[in-house]
Amino acid sequence: MIRRLAPALTLLGAVAAWEALVRLAHIPHYTLPAPSLVAQTLLQNFGSLAASWWFTLEITFGALALACAGGVLIASVFALSRPLEQALFPLAVVLQVTPIVAIAPLILIYVESTTAALLLCAWIVAFFPILSNTVVGLRAAEPHLRDLFRLYRATPMQRLRLLLVPSALPYFVAGLKISGGLSLIGAVTAEMVAGAAGRETGLASRILEASFRTETPKMFAALALLVLTGVLIFWSFDALSRALLGRWHASQRD
Repeated sequence: MIRRLAPALTLLGAVAAWEALVRLAHIPHYTLPAPSLVAQTLLQNFGSLAASWWFTLEITFGALALACAGGVLIASVFALSRPLEQALFPLAVVLQVTPIVAIAPLILIYVESTTAALLLCAWIVAFFPILSNTVVGLRAAEPHLRDLFRLYRATPMQRLRLLLVPSALPYFVAGLKISGGLSLIGAVTAEMVAGAAGRETGLASRILEASFRTETPKMFAALALLVLTGVLIFWSFDALSRALLGRWHASQRD
């Protein structure tokens, strides 16, 4: 029981310390708002922030869905063809190591739709962990089982479906946990680079607007929504991991 409550107690202690620091040191709200003021600001501006939050969620989960579909499909092709993996994997590495802040302005120039450009930027950030982890998982199948499938002359699709996919599942879920947060980071970073404004914009635009007006509590309120979103994404995929792997995989054993 104590172990389960420890994270929540640690978080509550950090928030209480933050509140006490602001009050005892008399720090002005435009420098560092107290958590109570941030919560009050969030409630007062939730209407406008909620619309932007939903837009950010659409970009985040849209990019994550595309990353999962593309990453798993390409990883499956790589697992069945080593020459294709050797030829094409460096391109994926190039996408991964190129900072999204550096290529986002180019994407915004080449892609007419700002929403599509933001989606592409978030996808680039989220794609590689899914691809890399899934490829490793597909390669991690037990050698004796590989020999058995070869002995029984299993087709490539049978090997993929019955042997390689179960082997890759723990690795895929691990990549999903990473890509979930990265897709959110990619969406926010791309929108900050775009400097978009208007109705169809996310929380990054609300943060930029608040910074221009020196509305620090509102900046913290939007940031709190982003942090909450990232934590919920991780917890959701962690729960999915336990549901899929908890009964048979060693990574979920206490």
